[in-house]
Amino acid sequence: MTPDAPQVRETASGISHGHGHGHGHGGPVPVGPTAARVVVGLLAAIAIAVVAGAVMLWPTKQHIEIPLPFQSAGGAAVTTEAGTVVAQDLAPCGSPSAGKAFTGDAAPPPNSGAGFQCHRSIVTIDSGPHAGTRTLLEIVPGPGQPNLDVGQSIRLVRQTDSSGTPIYSFNDYARGMPLALVVAAFVVAIVAVARWRGVRALLGLGIAFGVLVVFTLPALLDGKPAMPVALVSGAAILFAVLYLAHGVNLRTSSALLGTLASMLVAAVLSVIAIRMTHLTGLSEEQNTDVQAYVQHVSITGLLLAGFIIGSLGVLNDVTITQASSAFEIASMDESATRRTIFSSAMRVGRDHIASTVYTLVLAYAGGALPLLLLFSVAGGPMGDVLTGDAVAIEIVRSSVGGIALALSVPLTTAIAVMLARPRIRANTPARHRGGRHAR
Repeated sequence: MTPDAPQVRETASGISHGHGHGHGHGGPVPVGPTAARVVVGLLAAIAIAVVAGAVMLWPTKQHIEIPLPFQSAGGAAVTTEAGTVVAQDLAPCGSPSAGKAFTGDAAPPPNSGAGFQCHRSIVTIDSGPHAGTRTLLEIVPGPGQPNLDVGQSIRLVRQTDSSGTPIYSFNDYARGMPLALVVAAFVVAIVAVARWRGVRALLGLGIAFGVLVVFTLPALLDGKPAMPVALVSGAAILFAVLYLAHGVNLRTSSALLGTLASMLVAAVLSVIAIRMTHLTGLSEEQNTDVQAYVQHVSITGLLLAGFIIGSLGVLNDVTITQASSAFEIASMDESATRRTIFSSAMRVGRDHIASTVYTLVLAYAGGALPLLLLFSVAGGPMGDVLTGDAVAIEIVRSSVGGIALALSVPLTTAIAVMLARPRIRANTPARHRGGRHAR
């Protein structure tokens, strides 16, 4: 009897080559060697292109002026300090102690019997050069004004007036500890359920944020073209998060290749949709601030980058599910053909698409609820509301993400099927089909 031919097999730890003599329906799934080489070669080429793109697009160290809303009177970055509210009352505004650092009691206003009434908060300064002293915050009651309570921790802006005297004002609520508790609960839940895979997923999430902070945002701020920056950033993130969370193997590689192809589709669709609908993004306050203070950054470029980066999460979710479904179906039925595996996995994919489209659209709708509420109060025609720039951005974003999502399912499934089941030759005996060899 001639020795068995070497088989390429998909295992939990990756790819192995050996003389398999499997019996029964368990064990690793045989993988088509030609398809494996093609997929691995494509991913290697894409990885090289991503590295080359990152080098070409890497931001320079040019100095950019701090925008006016974020700079102090001297033109530097705004400095914040910690503070704690220790006393409150309602009294006339205009105390000479307002905003000043002092010890003891605050000075009364010059005309204590007249003028506007203010919510006055005595705040101890807990950090910075005036730590241990106090300041007085006078807040005129009204919509949008902070509502402070005794014992509350806040952040204070420290600036200087024209005479060089330090001036303190309210900046924001101190959220460090509550946010840390929320994030800690998130980490504990992920690790408790997913264990080491959850740890790797969290590490991948950290890398994703690192890519955005270290490369994406500085490159856009440096005036680099938005689409190449977003594609390089998205590809780098996908390589990291998929392989970290799901291991370096052909199952993950098929999902990765499908996600990268779908991301490219989303990028092309985003460009076409933004140009067709003439979206400006100027309906959003943050974008108008960028246009006013960072004029060399393209607003439509930011929209495009946001569309591409925003599609990664849902694409990753769908493609890894499709790849896993194809491999599991192939391992459970060794006699199944590629067509059978593809059809079965696509049934799973159709259910996934139906549920994920709701997730995609409702997530964007939830973020736009305040805007939709204002439009409903205004009482304008629904057609004007839907075609307005602000709502149209969310409609286009959802539509582009939905199209890329729908196309990613058959694309990823086809790639996974080629890897999960090698081509069966017509003259191969039935007992050899499915990649198993019987004696």
